[in-house]
Amino acid sequence: MRFKFSTFTICALVSILLLAGCTTTTTSKSTAPEASKEEDKTLTISLGPDLMTWDIHNHTTTTTEAIHVNVFDYLLMRDKAGEIQPHLAKEWNRIDDTTVEFKLNEGVKFHNGEDLTADDVKFTLERVAKDDTLRNHGDYDTIKEVKVLDDLTFQIITTEPDPMILSRISRQASGILPKDYIEENGWEHFENSPVGSGPLKFVEWKRDNQVVLEPNPDYFGKKVTNVDKVIFRAIPEDSTRVAELLSGNIDIVANVPPSDWERVKSSDNSQIVNGPSNRNYMMFLRTQEGWATSDVKVREAMDYAINDQAIVDSLLNGGGTPSLSRVNPGDLGAQEDLYGKYNYDVTKAKQLLAEAGYADGLTIELSGPTGRYIQDREVMQLIAGMLQEAGIKTEMNLMKWEAFVELREQQKFKDGYLIALGSSFFDAGQSLDYYGTDRASSINGYSNPEVDQLLSDAATSMDESARIKMYQRVQDIVNEDKPILPLFQIDQYFGVSKSLEYETRMDELIYIPDITNK
Repeated sequence: MRFKFSTFTICALVSILLLAGCTTTTTSKSTAPEASKEEDKTLTISLGPDLMTWDIHNHTTTTTEAIHVNVFDYLLMRDKAGEIQPHLAKEWNRIDDTTVEFKLNEGVKFHNGEDLTADDVKFTLERVAKDDTLRNHGDYDTIKEVKVLDDLTFQIITTEPDPMILSRISRQASGILPKDYIEENGWEHFENSPVGSGPLKFVEWKRDNQVVLEPNPDYFGKKVTNVDKVIFRAIPEDSTRVAELLSGNIDIVANVPPSDWERVKSSDNSQIVNGPSNRNYMMFLRTQEGWATSDVKVREAMDYAINDQAIVDSLLNGGGTPSLSRVNPGDLGAQEDLYGKYNYDVTKAKQLLAEAGYADGLTIELSGPTGRYIQDREVMQLIAGMLQEAGIKTEMNLMKWEAFVELREQQKFKDGYLIALGSSFFDAGQSLDYYGTDRASSINGYSNPEVDQLLSDAATSMDESARIKMYQRVQDIVNEDKPILPLFQIDQYFGVSKSLEYETRMDELIYIPDITNK
């Protein structure tokens, strides 16, 4: 029997999802480490998933980078608002369109006591720029050479003009590695005993359990002095993280679901700290022959079947904004008239399906992670219900984050998948990269020659206004082609001990020197 996906229906489905979540909360078990927590000296954090690797160039996960950023220093670093600031490099100067010269701070040392020099910068950046097997290679392959002028001075030389070079070295995978330590001991040894120059030093990693770090007393920058130990615990279940926060076993937890906000706010020891992010929920759909989603009318029907505002309101309690683009306001190239908008018309969705030859409906499979994003399981379940109303039966393949990453990278998903992607470049050049044929061919098969040309031209143009126009044109085209369905931008919601001063960052990193006691 057909039914209208009314406000009542949405509310009923959401109530079922939230009730299921509440039931889970009452039966969850603590996964606290056996060792007692010294509340005044140990800072314990849970972002959900476990650390993926200590190879800074071979992951693309913000939760892993939130740990790395405290162990490995970037050349430049964004502040909480997302603006680029000096860090290891105290100054820089663009020599020409393909060359930027940098000067390092003096006296910076790695955790093993060795000096950090321009040779380490060359070793690090040329590794990721030249090794195409590394997950972050594509974000650094414009680097042709790092030319060392002296111990503290070097030039980054790119193959072509690169307007995003400063963004590349102030984000994920731009920490500097110790050349001599790695060459003397080997990469396997490094991954078991990583050495950086950051404010925290490695102590241990118990896989699927916790990462333990300690302050670096010789740090060149802002030191961590209020704790003796920092622990990042792997707890993918929302209910367990919140229970651990409320019991005082954890100081900071990520992705607190709306159903727990009031409980956290009303507790004696915890608070909700929230802020915007540069992360958007998106649905990637196959465009290759042989898949129902290869027909743009099917993809368009799916877009019109999903009520993005209802998801934000009902599951995120308003903690997000529908958008027809992944490029958010504030990012270079943003088309702000696409922000705050969404397509929703079930009647039109059914009409488009009929025009595509699916008047009687169709069945697809969507994959997605659980325990990674706020309400990720519930978001996918609600979307499946909305698609069902339009005549698209959705088989859901929900999986743990680590397994989902492998499925996505090996292209083992079927019709599509749901993911929430962040943009650490704050530039449409990164956000729209997924639409280029070279990148899309390994994701969902999308190809549009005009999009390819615009992305290529914008990636090498030093004229900012021209880049903006090209990126806005790309957004217009892909909104017609719909190989990816942008859904909504999401906000960050942390549960934080009332004993701490904590602010969210636009890049979602957890930088320990900025966390202080009240």
